[in-house]
Amino acid sequence: MDLSVTIAGVELQNPVLAASGTFGYGTEFEDIVDLRHLGGVVTKGLSRLPMPGNPSPRLLETTAGMLNSVGLQNIGAQAFVETRLPRLRQLGVMVVANVFGESVEDYLEVIGILNQGEGIAAYELNVSCPNTSRGGIVFGTDAALLTELVQAAKAAARRPLWVKLSPNVTSIATLAQAAERAGADALTVANTFLGMAIDADARRPRFARVVAGLSGPAIKPLALRLVFETARAVSIPVVGVGGIATAQDAAEFLLAGASAIQIGTMNFWDPKATDNVLSGLRRFCRRHGIEAVRTLTGALDLSPGDGAHPGARS
Repeated sequence: MDLSVTIAGVELQNPVLAASGTFGYGTEFEDIVDLRHLGGVVTKGLSRLPMPGNPSPRLLETTAGMLNSVGLQNIGAQAFVETRLPRLRQLGVMVVANVFGESVEDYLEVIGILNQGEGIAAYELNVSCPNTSRGGIVFGTDAALLTELVQAAKAAARRPLWVKLSPNVTSIATLAQAAERAGADALTVANTFLGMAIDADARRPRFARVVAGLSGPAIKPLALRLVFETARAVSIPVVGVGGIATAQDAAEFLLAGASAIQIGTMNFWDPKATDNVLSGLRRFCRRHGIEAVRTLTGALDLSPGDGAHPGARS
């Protein structure tokens, strides 16, 4: 059975990656998961300087999901290159570095620092985080700003450039096409959905920034639809993320058009979630006689029948 997939010229041994912000820098999980078995690890968002993140509370469990307002707390790109990347390289981990900034110049400085590090396979440009006051989601919801940023980042990057899109837009296809035209090598779809929680007794919002990012199984149907729409709108690979908890979920995202998937919130619930999904995906392929997992990508049957086609009446 061939589980390998290729994303923007980078061959991954399988399509299962750990999502940014849910797996630390990867090294935190080395005693729990054999990182070498994964398709890759996407690091926490890395900024030009260390960031303290948002005040607590930062996490809140919701029905079938989680709200988070961490605020991209991280040690900074330089510290990552010096203190975490060498260990990841030693472990033989495929590393995708998530890059964040509050201005185009910030993003470019982070990329410049990471360019000097050995052992990074690709960059994931975070243009979609809803938990900071500036930058992030501003770029991900404006096609002109996104184009400017992606063009500049592509020119600076020495590795393939993935762009992580926001779901908090009217048309994700429009933003996806703008990123593709600007030079993105792949797209990650999608980040968390804007949500909020209120303490009714105190009559106050639960989070200091009022809004937070909703993730987990609750958003899976929404994320699946966004992956489907994005894959039909662009010709570059799509990496699907959002509520994936099982191998069946992963297979659905691949069928919708994703070339690979990322496990996010499930890592908080079960630190071995990436391992479990990978093992389950292997069994799924064996059960269905699938010799190469990449043949699942975009193989959704849209022919009329059984009410399973677009516009089918319930």
